Amino acid sequence: MVKIDLITGFLGSGKTTFIKEYARYLIEKGEKIAIIENDYGAVNIDMVLLQDLLGDNCNLEMIVGGDGKEAHRRRFRTKLISMGMSGYTRVIIEPSGIYDADEFFDVLYDEPLDRWYEIGSVIGIVDSESAMMLEDTARYLFMSEIAWAGKLVFSKVSPDTDTAAITDFINKTMEEYGCNARYDLGKDIIAKPFNKLTGQDLENIEGAGYRKSSYPKLTLEEKQYLPLFYFDVEMPKDTLLSITRALFADEKAGKVIRVKGFVKTGADSQLEINATEAEIKTNPVVSSRNVIIIIGEDLQKDYINGILKDYCKVVSL
Repeated sequence: MVKIDLITGFLGSGKTTFIKEYARYLIEKGEKIAIIENDYGAVNIDMVLLQDLLGDNCNLEMIVGGDGKEAHRRRFRTKLISMGMSGYTRVIIEPSGIYDADEFFDVLYDEPLDRWYEIGSVIGIVDSESAMMLEDTARYLFMSEIAWAGKLVFSKVSPDTDTAAITDFINKTMEEYGCNARYDLGKDIIAKPFNKLTGQDLENIEGAGYRKSSYPKLTLEEKQYLPLFYFDVEMPKDTLLSITRALFADEKAGKVIRVKGFVKTGADSQLEINATEAEIKTNPVVSSRNVIIIIGEDLQKDYINGILKDYCKVVSL
């Protein structure tokens, strides 16, 4: 049977960066893997970021969401059926940062998938820089994303990271929302930079399994976290940084959680941007796309469109 791992985590937690390390480890072990990316729109930035993994032992697949949970569940099931005879030994699922893990288990327990696939590990990625700043709905979603995880992996860890305080915050959040899951820092959590993960760390993550958690479900509007897409984006680097910083601080824009994508910054230059309120990262890149995705809560589309309209040809979907 083909093992399937689910990599969960709230928006901007670092799931894609972790997957690059984890997938390389599996490929070096001789696994033939597929990575399934889920996203709301027709452009998936994370798939572009994973392109360098492509090869005989790694394939990338995509499921487009955005039109309801049931429709997405059907597409997820259809995708797994179509992949059933492809010879993969392991499949890695990276859902969007807003995802109900119940869908993962429900689909895999259905026939015929329960005869072809078995659940491997659920791995929760926790942003050590911003997790403790989450409030209200975002905090509930953070809890729901990691509640099933067999092991938590802290991202963006530095010498100043207070792992004990973050662990305490996680467990208090679980308790606050009536979730029975609890995490022990010594046993259930790995907290180190991704590029410092050892072979033993990754083996422990691979074998982490999952926990059966329960909690009262809150009813949330899907549109509350719908992202905005901007195509053919072109602006100088200074302008890009200035606009990005301003968006995180501007209450009129809604609660911006993450900005990511590829921007043409000059005649022969292009940057990848991956930004949260805590940190803006840019790197030179060569990509066929020039697109920005803005992710957040209750984003004010018309207001943000007005800010970006002079820098892109097609304004948000």
